[in-house]
Amino acid sequence: MARILITSAIPYINGIKHLGNLIGSQLPADLFARYNRARGNEVLFLCATDEHGTPAELAAAKAGKPVAEYCAEMWAVQNDIAQGFRLSFDHFGRSSSPQNHRLTQHFAGRLAEAGLIEEVSEKQVYSIADGRFLPDRYIEGTCPNCGYDKARGDQCENCTKQLDPTDLINPRSAISGSTDLEVRDTKHLYLRQSALRDDLRAWIDSKTDWPILTTSIARKWLDDGDGLQDRGITRDLDWGIPVKKGDQPWPGMEGKVFYVWFDAPIEYIACAAEWVDAGNGPGSEQGWERWWRRDKGADDVRYVQFMGKDNVPFHTLSFPATILGSGEPWKLVDYIKSFNYLNYDGGQFSTSQGRGVFMDQALSILPADYWRWWLLSHAPETSDSEFTWEAFQQDVNKDLADVLGNFVSRITKFCRAKFGEAVPGAGAYGPQETALIADLQARLDRYQAHMEAIEIRKAAAELRAIWVAGNEYLQSAGPWTVFKDDPDRAAAITRFALNLIPFYAALSAPFIPDAAATMAGAMGADLSWPTSAQDGVAGIAPRPWL
Repeated sequence: MARILITSAIPYINGIKHLGNLIGSQLPADLFARYNRARGNEVLFLCATDEHGTPAELAAAKAGKPVAEYCAEMWAVQNDIAQGFRLSFDHFGRSSSPQNHRLTQHFAGRLAEAGLIEEVSEKQVYSIADGRFLPDRYIEGTCPNCGYDKARGDQCENCTKQLDPTDLINPRSAISGSTDLEVRDTKHLYLRQSALRDDLRAWIDSKTDWPILTTSIARKWLDDGDGLQDRGITRDLDWGIPVKKGDQPWPGMEGKVFYVWFDAPIEYIACAAEWVDAGNGPGSEQGWERWWRRDKGADDVRYVQFMGKDNVPFHTLSFPATILGSGEPWKLVDYIKSFNYLNYDGGQFSTSQGRGVFMDQALSILPADYWRWWLLSHAPETSDSEFTWEAFQQDVNKDLADVLGNFVSRITKFCRAKFGEAVPGAGAYGPQETALIADLQARLDRYQAHMEAIEIRKAAAELRAIWVAGNEYLQSAGPWTVFKDDPDRAAAITRFALNLIPFYAALSAPFIPDAAATMAGAMGADLSWPTSAQDGVAGIAPRPWL
């Protein structure tokens, strides 16, 4: 039994996420978690809300609520929606947790002891009208790289280029809209990422199995311009984790908090501590460190991260720099599955602009399985993909209704009409069944290989082909035609086809868990993963099935 640690990029707290966010991290991570649990592996699947930084403060101010109250309410909303999509997190945490406060301050202290943090005097934009510095998303303007006129002070949403507020053209306050701005001196802490460039490069170069998208982005950040830059890890904000060295004050940093992109990835670790502190999950008695500390048993853990391509630089460089720089035996990620963008009718999904289909809206329109299947079968793995309502309708009807649903409906209705409310026991299997079992075994092997490699679209295509094989068998065997002259042969065909339903349910459960549970329950079967196609189609004996 393998031990698999899975994290999906933690979503910002500022509102309900759209389908692009869902397919870019949480949903494929859930697919992989469900698959590994079904195969008998020990899985810890973690996610959380990212609650610090300007997005939280601005969203709370817009809602007219204290930021702590707003974050608590939105955590509950995001948690409910995650459950609605059947995201099977072992723990859905919060980056504002006490555990994350302690760990973030711990890492900062270790990095300082290693000489990897320096105090830097820098110039930042100050708003006269607002009476405060404008870090990150408190300032908007035109991107100097692509000309997008709604770029934020930390990153351009259009071209994904990392920015500083002083880079923006025609800047304005995101609070008041004021352009009465000036540049003033302030002091902040910087993580000396450049000192770890060679270590990071060697680590990334060792990951020969990573997706090209992941490694190309990481190497681009390492090599472009002057190479990997040192990174500010503090901000002039009220809401966040206070700057400390461990549990000690940090002279000169009073009133400042850690930058959200320093503390947010540390929440992956803190989330495991939250899970254990809550008394949840198998293995909790050994403590969360068995998942995260190599000196406490994490050497045998395979750690897989899921994220959109805009998050890759922070997970391949900044967070690993924190881990490596600490000098402690923390677990580094083994595999990063990154995704391109899911676009919406010719443009990008956008939370800030309210563009696209949002997760709560989707669930109010159709059940989760419809969305799960379409999104996963169109996952933007090698290039951006496009959501349109026409494609969604066509593909869901074709795959779930015309292929899988049609197979289950045809054979169950035929059985009821000819054999009543029981699986018929007469007749023997013949060459058609033997051939189909061989075909299904080959497809099962390919399906499992794609799932192990996290090739999501290929896995979905193979699963659909397995469903199609059942329809082709029914059409070829024709029990409704055979029944008149050879009812025993019709009974054998019916029994074999009915046995395909729990086989399909087990294989389909990672993609469409609700439909899979319904299929298995109707046949009086569980969702145990088949050891082979032969075992899979021998799941139910002649007996009542409804």
